[in-house]
Amino acid sequence: MTRLLHRSAFFALVLASFSMAVGAEGEKKTLNVLFIGNSFTARHNLSTVVKEMAEAGNPGLTFNRTDVIYGGRTLKDHWRLGTQNIVKQSTLTEVEEKATIAALEKDVAANPKDKYAPSALERHRALLPKIEANRQPWDIVVLQSYRDDIEGDPTLYAEYAPKFAELIKAQGARVILYETTPTTQNDKPLTAAPDAAPVLAKERAIAAVANKIEASVAPMALVAQRCQTERPDLTLRFVNDAHLNQTMAYLTACTLYAALFEKSPVGLPVNSITDTRSFEGERNDKTKDRDGNPITRQFSDKDRADLQRIAWEGWSEFQKLR
Repeated sequence: MTRLLHRSAFFALVLASFSMAVGAEGEKKTLNVLFIGNSFTARHNLSTVVKEMAEAGNPGLTFNRTDVIYGGRTLKDHWRLGTQNIVKQSTLTEVEEKATIAALEKDVAANPKDKYAPSALERHRALLPKIEANRQPWDIVVLQSYRDDIEGDPTLYAEYAPKFAELIKAQGARVILYETTPTTQNDKPLTAAPDAAPVLAKERAIAAVANKIEASVAPMALVAQRCQTERPDLTLRFVNDAHLNQTMAYLTACTLYAALFEKSPVGLPVNSITDTRSFEGERNDKTKDRDGNPITRQFSDKDRADLQRIAWEGWSEFQKLR
């Protein structure tokens, strides 16, 4: 009961802070949001879709989004690559950034096959002369999981999300845990409802991390399972690509909207989503997705309404686990 009261008080404070941030009706409203992740954030320009939804659902809001993406990498990798400096850019010192650059230079020299350290090094070298120009603090930071949340006790996600959260909260920003579910996304229509037990077990673990660091959550394993149960005709990943397809990306954007504003995405006008990876057959058709279907999916009114509702109901169901 004490924990629940504490969490309720915290979210009341968060919502009050958000209300002050967006201002009164007619005033300029701005949210500065940082997305940390890999291709599960990069595909479909997910943060841009979230921005479109956020601004459509909150008239007058300017949603400034920044992505730090390293394909296939986890939060542990992001920490090694210095993403924590981006998180704390409002207080980052030149000494800290130079130390990160030196460490990455050492990594590049020692591991020439590491394709991530060179891009991180380039990012930090570009940041160094712009430290003073990048003092704007973040309002929200989204921390994406990717397989680092399903093995180990505690998992690597449970280890590194709090490390990032400590820096995020030190500047007064909110944390959102974006949980991916690559192992449960279906590439073919289902004929039976999926087993809920492993999904609930994972969600309880995510809820424990969220409670520990007082974070909001986009619980995509639970939302996906709900979609598979209610709309078994829909697929959530590509056949020829293990990534989330347009439907799952749309569900994810709707769920992130719910986590951002703690309100329903039902009724949002955004009704299409476009992947960032195209067909790689003989014609290399840029108008087709990895399965050879149109790269942009335009959702019917029914599908859009169902996906928005499922995202909200899945997000709401997750709150009962906390």
